Amino acid sequence: MTQRRKSIHGQWSSRLAFILAATGSAVGLGNVWKFPYIAGENGGGAFVLVYLFCIAVIGIPIMMAEVMLGRRGRQSPINTMRTLAQEAGANRAWQLLGWAGVLGGFLILSYYSVIAGWALAYVFRAGGGLFTGQTADGIQSIFSRLVEDPEHLLAWHTLFLVMTMLVVSRGVRSGLERAVRLLMPALLILLLVLVGYALNSGGFDQGVRFLFEPDFSKLSANGVLIAMGHAFFTLSLGMGAIMVYGSYLPGSASIAKTSIAVSIMDTMVALLAGLAIFPIVFANGLEPGAGPGLIFQTLPIAFGHMTGGAFFGMLFFILLVFAAWTSAISLIEPAVAWLVENRGHTRVYASVVAGILTWLFGLLTVFSFNILSDYRPLEAFEVFEKSTLFDLLDFLTANIMLPLGGLLIAIFASWKMSRADTVDELNMGDGVMYRLWRFLVRYITPVAVGVVFLYVIGILDPLVG
Repeated sequence: MTQRRKSIHGQWSSRLAFILAATGSAVGLGNVWKFPYIAGENGGGAFVLVYLFCIAVIGIPIMMAEVMLGRRGRQSPINTMRTLAQEAGANRAWQLLGWAGVLGGFLILSYYSVIAGWALAYVFRAGGGLFTGQTADGIQSIFSRLVEDPEHLLAWHTLFLVMTMLVVSRGVRSGLERAVRLLMPALLILLLVLVGYALNSGGFDQGVRFLFEPDFSKLSANGVLIAMGHAFFTLSLGMGAIMVYGSYLPGSASIAKTSIAVSIMDTMVALLAGLAIFPIVFANGLEPGAGPGLIFQTLPIAFGHMTGGAFFGMLFFILLVFAAWTSAISLIEPAVAWLVENRGHTRVYASVVAGILTWLFGLLTVFSFNILSDYRPLEAFEVFEKSTLFDLLDFLTANIMLPLGGLLIAIFASWKMSRADTVDELNMGDGVMYRLWRFLVRYITPVAVGVVFLYVIGILDPLVG
């Protein structure tokens, strides 16, 4: 057994703290609307079964690999990959994987913060009764006034980033851990309250059927690819967050058990979100449209016409803010950790620097909805002719950087690290379970992530329709 490193940033107090933190990282805005919708549109229960299978063969193996790398290196993703590449006798270029993770988290947070700002704004709009009695046109007008006003959008973006950096600046135990120990139970309680509210909405049975009734006729090849893609993206893999969280994991904790627990909790939150949202949507005769439109334009109509809608609408958007907040702190943590390690900055100073840089880059997204809404920097290319700066950032991170990051993590962990080192760090012996993980992460997972990558960039579209 090799000499164990220690992180200069401290570590989680327990395995539970890591599970809450990693689940908080995984549970974000997408969980609340995307998984329930794609499940319902692609066969309900049939899709859920395929998704769970994909979690088992794609999500969990890569999460185990990423956590293992993090705990082995005990540093920021950049320094971890540099150290582990040296130990493995691998090319120094592998440290670029760490750089890509840090950069990916930074870029994602720059626009994620803006969207989370919408949720913050809607907490007050819902609580103030602004949605009460509104028509679809009225709700559309409220949303348009928000996103088309750069000053208001900038204010909410700023507030959310300040909230994020205040947590990160306090360190692992006093900041990250304390926040997730408060926010994750609160998030689950809010979800259960909203499910109880939906239970009495009149559309609960329809919502349950939409989510869980197996319809294999709707499960096409495209649906399977969607399940594969979501199984990867939902766990926040490939962007350094899980790697840096893994660096704070106690050495005695089981990486396999924690990865499985995070996957189960992430899926549970997504399903509960569906049970909270879709009964309300169906009870009001609305369409379960995908994307931000469901959250910011469809649901407010429902809350505006239901008994207690102002209160429960406010609770829903508080839930959304909590989900975004726990994800945001994980997105910027790799960059802050690197600044502390390599520039000798205090935690507070590093958080301020990272926060300011993120805020500045977030201006591109803020202005994409108003001042620069007609600016199409890559309109010469047909595939990007309608893409704003925000659209391009989203495409670059979600469709290029994250899948490639996950693919390279799987390759490094299974092909470059020695078998002895992986056996040592995973601490599960060299038996059947270890061999299964090694087989999956060596052969099955890279192929699956490669297919996901080809799908999300559109190469497989002619084949799946």
